Amino acid sequence: MEPFYFLVFGALSAVVAALELSKTSKDRITTSPAFNSFKNNYILVYSLMMAGDWLQGPYVYYLYTTYGYGKGEIGHLFIAGFGSSMLFGTIVGSLADKQGRKRACITYCITYILSCITKHSPQYKILMVGRILGGIATSLLFSAFESWLVAEHNKRGFDQQWLSLTFSKAIFLGNGLVAILAGLCGNVLVDTLNLGPVSPFDAASCFLAIGLVIILSSWTENFGDPSENKDLLTQFKGAAAAIASDEKIALLGAVQSLFEGSMYTFVFLWTPALSPNSEEIPHGFIFATFMLSSMLGSSLASRLLARSSLKVESYMQIVFAVAAVCLFIPVLTSFLVTPSNEKGGVITFSGCIQLLGFCAFEACVGIFWPSIMKMRSQYIPEEARSTIMNFFRIPLNIFVCVVLYNVDAFPITVMFGMCSIFLLVASILQKRLSSIAEKSKPQDWTTHKEREMETAPLNA
Repeated sequence: MEPFYFLVFGALSAVVAALELSKTSKDRITTSPAFNSFKNNYILVYSLMMAGDWLQGPYVYYLYTTYGYGKGEIGHLFIAGFGSSMLFGTIVGSLADKQGRKRACITYCITYILSCITKHSPQYKILMVGRILGGIATSLLFSAFESWLVAEHNKRGFDQQWLSLTFSKAIFLGNGLVAILAGLCGNVLVDTLNLGPVSPFDAASCFLAIGLVIILSSWTENFGDPSENKDLLTQFKGAAAAIASDEKIALLGAVQSLFEGSMYTFVFLWTPALSPNSEEIPHGFIFATFMLSSMLGSSLASRLLARSSLKVESYMQIVFAVAAVCLFIPVLTSFLVTPSNEKGGVITFSGCIQLLGFCAFEACVGIFWPSIMKMRSQYIPEEARSTIMNFFRIPLNIFVCVVLYNVDAFPITVMFGMCSIFLLVASILQKRLSSIAEKSKPQDWTTHKEREMETAPLNA
């Protein structure tokens, strides 16, 4: 393997270590023992859930190829997963608000375990069922757990600023360290122990089962709005009304969809971007490097969120702009660097520049997750939190399905240019959100409901 990869990984490791070890009292939040116990319990569960997710990611495509399926059939399986998340995600999110967030988290564990079990079958229909189950589980992973955390945090009366500490630590460990360890674990299971490409899915089931036991034994239930017996259609209308009536919520959903859409597109494109002529690149090591970059970003986010004088709405404008520049680098290198036509070989000079840009983008991703969680906790009404969060994922899933369906229709540079434009738009919308937030406090959902009740007789 080229020394360049070790150099980048080593430099990132040194920066992350320096950031963590150099934290001062200004970068830390003083908390209570009760909160620390609560935080550690959630982070343990979240890390187990993410381990179950990260173990599967690198081997889904590979497993399908070992069963003899081609690119088109595999593409349809992936589209089914994102389509399932889009169609059923909002429904399960609403059920989480109505039936309980703890139950939704339990449902996530069971659904994802069942999805892992289907990977043992080479039959296309069973694999399709697994992708549909996986799509439902993904919607729950990115809504139910955060909704439970925010509601439980507030119910226990903890300081609002402490919530950002839980977010940043969860992302630092769950989306950083756990991702790296999961990649190494999967590599040992498949390549070292020769247990086959389905073994990471069995390991994921074990981690999910452990997390399920912890949830059942230590979590309490919380709801969105249990006082009203609402059906799903009423909940959808209420969530849509909240988005339409509060520009801050609409802007938050827009910037989230634009950033995550670009992020998921990047996931599909980084491999062909770094090896356009089938260059030999260490995919697993590069993946670990990206996750280390994400850890760097989450470490920076923890410092930023710890400073009450610095508003998350302000610095995220810069993060989105930097992310746009990072994903525009492949477009620049295509014009400024003479492309190599040599097949195979090592990574090119252009590839090295792009890799550095991609690492910077992953650092932006590391800042994005805890920061967007913080903003969601401020602006999304508690009564419909899971429903609205899954509403935000509808345009994201549509976008990813379109990209997957047309991935071969456009050059890579066009795709990266499109993502860069999306991120610039996100930066502009974030600036708008920041200006509105400075003028008004987050809308109180109770006041919103009271206003609806007052106007209801007039509309009758």
